[in-house]
Amino acid sequence: MKKILVTRNLLEENEKRILQLFDANLNKEDKLYSPEEVIALSENCDGILSFTTSVLNRETINKLSDSVKIIANYAVGFGNIDIASAKKRGIVVTNTPEVLTDSTADISILLLLGASRRAYEGRKAAELQNWVWSSNLLLGKQMSNQKLGILGMGRIGRAVAQRARGFGMKIHYHNRSKLTSDLEHGAIYHPDIKSLFRQSEFLSINCPATPDTINLLNEETIKYLPDGAVVANAARGDVIDDNAMIKAMKSGKIFALGLDVYNGEPKINEEYLKLNNLFLLPHLGSATKVTRIGMGDRAIDNLQDFFLNKRPKDQVN
Repeated sequence: MKKILVTRNLLEENEKRILQLFDANLNKEDKLYSPEEVIALSENCDGILSFTTSVLNRETINKLSDSVKIIANYAVGFGNIDIASAKKRGIVVTNTPEVLTDSTADISILLLLGASRRAYEGRKAAELQNWVWSSNLLLGKQMSNQKLGILGMGRIGRAVAQRARGFGMKIHYHNRSKLTSDLEHGAIYHPDIKSLFRQSEFLSINCPATPDTINLLNEETIKYLPDGAVVANAARGDVIDDNAMIKAMKSGKIFALGLDVYNGEPKINEEYLKLNNLFLLPHLGSATKVTRIGMGDRAIDNLQDFFLNKRPKDQVN
């Protein structure tokens, strides 16, 4: 039976399955293993089931035992793994796409609604138990029939668009390439972000992490957005230049910001925490039971396929 190191805790349903298939070294205490601990604990393992909190950089991968032949990442992304180093050592890397599309799209809509309707301020006011209704109490922005810009029209971006159409929103998007009409469903393509941002009364960030997307929203590009725009980020924290965004939120250029991801997680720029027009979540995009079980099953499927001498469905290198 192949031996697998699991670097974080799995849900019970996934634990039962992986124990049936492999000699799995589970992390029952959900400890955050250091790179040194991962190296030591995987010494005699055939594979690793890793998580985004498991930093498998070049130095770590180069010190892994020769017995490790696959890293199955429990995430749609794989920025925590040095793919090139893994490939050089003959280690296959897989991810878990598709299964978290709906849950992450739901969070994107929650971020847009929470930010635009001033949910954070509303919660604080309600807790004081001394608020008085008035016609101008915590007036927010209404999403209905507004223009939504989607930055990144992959599976998640298209799922966000599908939900936003229920609000009567007009969909605009920028993507690396124009979608076919059957995927666009009437959405308007913009070949560059300058054009997209100018139409984005609401903006949902759903693009993958690449060198080109780092600080994509910066002091210059934020100027292209309409005054009083609402921005939501359920993709990657480094897409936003925090200092530029904070400045725009203070000036009113950005009406409100919804974040499920941010630079330096779990730490966050302290200047954000001084602002009321921030709706903040602790990276909950995939945090539903059905999605997390699906992610675990997908990672286990990839391990199973690999050791049956099949190419894993989700191999990324």
